[in-house]
Amino acid sequence: MYRFTTILWDVDGTLLDFLYSQRYAITKCFRSTGREITEEQIERYSQINDEFWKRHERGEVTRDELLAGRFEKLFTELDIHDIDVKKFQKEYEEALGSVFSHIDDSLTVCKSLSGYVRQYAVTNGNVSIQKRKLKLSGLLETLDGLFVSEEVGAPKPSSAFFDYCLERIEEKDRSKILIVGDSLTSDIKGGIQAGIATCWYRPDTAVNDSPCRPDYEISDLHMIYDILEVFETWQSRRDRS
Repeated sequence: MYRFTTILWDVDGTLLDFLYSQRYAITKCFRSTGREITEEQIERYSQINDEFWKRHERGEVTRDELLAGRFEKLFTELDIHDIDVKKFQKEYEEALGSVFSHIDDSLTVCKSLSGYVRQYAVTNGNVSIQKRKLKLSGLLETLDGLFVSEEVGAPKPSSAFFDYCLERIEEKDRSKILIVGDSLTSDIKGGIQAGIATCWYRPDTAVNDSPCRPDYEISDLHMIYDILEVFETWQSRRDRS
């Protein structure tokens, strides 16, 4: 009997390197307007984007306000007034979903877990973008399901999002479900509110100064084997095969 039967994986910042895709997309879209974006401006956009997503998590802005508002704020700060925001947003989404970079060899990790635990992706974002990235990365075929906030109608960490997901997965015993994610305010807070175990993926020197206290912390995705307490079982099976 394994400690957990089900893992809910966050996608961006946990399985896939969101900053890699974001950098590619914002650079490509700026070049399409005849401009180059600097490293400082990319960093500023990343901050603005993160601010808007956190506001969306708290219910302060709608999804549509988020999608347009982050670019409107960036363009205002850069004194740019001749860009069609809707067109830019569409091109950005297409570019964002066209590239990927695995974190900690996440594809191998998920493949090794397949058949031992059920795995679902739980992510805030656009359905078409997330499906496209997961398919291109090979991760989609290793998962038992995908839940995206746009399709659910509510973002993490809301109870509405988690209730929707938990009603639709096979495991009904919440003590057997673990969420793994890099966001304390989205993944960990949502998991705590939903009454499931939480694992904070913290690959850098980030400090938890929030009231959210995860059950586990990992700095590398391979550390999930220790939490599940099944690595030795899998290794022995591989050795015998």
